[in-house]
Amino acid sequence: MLLRKFFRKHLPEPEVVLAKPWAAPFRPWLAHPNLWHLNRRSVPGAMAIGLFCGLIPGPVQMLGALLMAIPLRKNVPLAMVVTIYTNPLTIVPIYIVAYAYGKLILGYRGPDDAITPFEWDWTLHTFWQWVMSLGKPLGVGLVALAVTLAVLGYFATQMLWRYYVVSAWRRRAAKRQRKSPIA
Repeated sequence: MLLRKFFRKHLPEPEVVLAKPWAAPFRPWLAHPNLWHLNRRSVPGAMAIGLFCGLIPGPVQMLGALLMAIPLRKNVPLAMVVTIYTNPLTIVPIYIVAYAYGKLILGYRGPDDAITPFEWDWTLHTFWQWVMSLGKPLGVGLVALAVTLAVLGYFATQMLWRYYVVSAWRRRAAKRQRKSPIA
């Protein structure tokens, strides 16, 4: 699999990570082979974990992915790398989508509908009112978007994995058919 080769090339070897001094207290938990292998069970789960944890506010997304991947026995490096889809360039559009998703789910029409950032008198009080009006729709939207992305990522990865396996079987069968003499 092309992605499998890519990830094997760029993801660290478990021995290298476990040899680090900071990893010493965590070695008993990080020793399970599924945490490091790319297979049909650990990769879709790692994608789901990474997509879900990518929407954790603040700089703890990778830690969240690590803490979820270990007990669920999913690929740790992949789960941590997938969280990078939220970065300084993408976080604002993602949060706007999450806010809209939350408003849609809640059927919310709050004070933010009456005042937009472009109509402010730019006082701290006005800014604070606007931020507080975002709370419930944004919170619900972030959780709902995280769950939606995780489910979609899980099933999309499973389908891509299955597609690759089936196409590889067909290529091998066609190759064997070409090599076998016609009787």
